Formats: sequence, C-alpha cells, structure tokens
Amino acid sequence: MSATADDGLLGPTDVRRQVAALGLRPTKSLGQNFVVDPNTVRRIVRTAALRPDDVVLEVGPGLGSLTLGLLPVVSRVVAVEIDPSLAGALRATVTLRLPSVVDRLEVVTADALGLDRVPGPAPTALVANLPYNVSVPVLLHLLAAFPSVQRGLVMVQAEVANRLTAAPGSRIYGVPSAKAAWWATLRRAGAVPRTVFWPVPNVDSGLVGFTRREPPETSASREAVFAVVDAAFAQRRKTLRAALAGWAGSPAEAEAVLRRAGVDPRTRGEQLAITDFARIASAAP
Repeated sequence: MSATADDGLLGPTDVRRQVAALGLRPTKSLGQNFVVDPNTVRRIVRTAALRPDDVVLEVGPGLGSLTLGLLPVVSRVVAVEIDPSLAGALRATVTLRLPSVVDRLEVVTADALGLDRVPGPAPTALVANLPYNVSVPVLLHLLAAFPSVQRGLVMVQAEVANRLTAAPGSRIYGVPSAKAAWWATLRRAGAVPRTVFWPVPNVDSGLVGFTRREPPETSASREAVFAVVDAAFAQRRKTLRAALAGWAGSPAEAEAVLRRAGVDPRTRGEQLAITDFARIASAAP
C-alpha cells in the first residue's frame, strides 16, 4: 500500500525508494527501522490527541513517516535527527509530499541525548518513534530538559513499554518506571506489531502515553532521589536495609534513614513509589 493522494504518507514502496535514493543502509546502532504502514502513523497521531496549537518535538524522524502525519494537525514540528543524510532529506520529502505545511517544519541535526534547547517556540508535546537502544535515556533526558512538554506519546520496544508503565509491586517495576514517574503519569496506549517496520525488527513495539505532573514534594534534589532509586534497584532482591547500605554508609545507617522516612527496612525497592524514594532521600543526613 502506498500513501494516499490526499495525506502524503509513506508506504512500503515509498520508503524503499527513498532509502535507495539516499544510498542508506539502515543501521541497528542508530535504531533505524522505518515505519512503512500509513495506518499505523494515522493511529499514532490520533492516539496522541494533539491540539492545533501544539509544538511537537519529534525525535528520530528518519525518512519522515511520522513527520508527515504530524504536520497537518499541529502548528509546528521540531524534528531532531542524528543522521545528517536523513536530516538533510527530510525537508525535501515534506516539500514534495505536503508542500502546504512545509513551513511548519523545523529540522535539527543533533543527538537528542545532548539536546537542551530547540529553535522557536518551546515544544508542548513529544511524539516520537524512539530508537530502541536509547529510548529510556532519551525519554528521561527530554522530560528533564523540556519542562514545557506537557504530554506525549512515544513508540518503544514492547518490553520497555511494559517497564516504563509498570506499577510498584510489579516484578518488572524498576529504575525506568520510578524515574519516569518523577515527571509524569505514564500509561500503555497500545501495541504495534514488528511488521509495520522496514527492516523488520526482532521485537514488537508498544505505545506509551504520558501526562506531565508536578514532581513529589521533597527537600532533596532530583539527583539525590535518583541516587536512592539506583541504589535500591542495583540489588533488587535485597531488602532496602541491605541494598542501601553502600549509599547510606552502612546497613545500620540505611535502617536509620529508612525509619526516619517511615519506610520498613525489610521492604524491597520494587515495592516503593517515587514519593517513597523522595522521602528516603530527604531523610538522609
């Protein structure tokens, strides 16, 4: 199926033609698996529930499959692409397929992990097909770097989607779940089969929606809270008294801090919400 004449979206033939024209060899290191199914793009845009005045931050636009779906429904898309050849071709693709909205596109050639500002108005939403190998670090970095981003929808590896949205007490709840919850409420927003990509990856994907919220009230810094999270899950089978011993200085010191925070020292990290980790960090001497 190729793109329909009215929406300009890319189909399998379009994607292969563009890859050949650019002389690209999609690389696993950059997570280059391109969406070739227009219906999946339409579904992502619909699920993201964007507003006409939104400024969307898109990471890893690749050939522009999702970019073409976003541009008609928002005021601006800032597409951040690490591959210079793909970044250089993106505007030409939009100009060819959707010339009426090309003025809404801003292309930034950069590594999203080092991004802390973009040209023009501050982004209000994040919608992206995140590269599998860096999806969690990129999401956490962008939530920290762009407080103007109030909501979003990201496509990640299915296992990562499950981990990001896991609740305390779940066996897959861990560092990504706890840290992401510092900034936002996250939810599973659907499954995406591997067959909508080319090249076809070895795993399925999942959609994760999020809405920003205020961080927990605490006297400790975010860095201090995250240090507790890291320590608690570094040895997740151990009780917090044992797991936090290195962080606190000794098992006895860890127990003292936990008791001041109102947390049972026999508890394990996977049972705590981000608010609990914040209390522990603020109870440290």
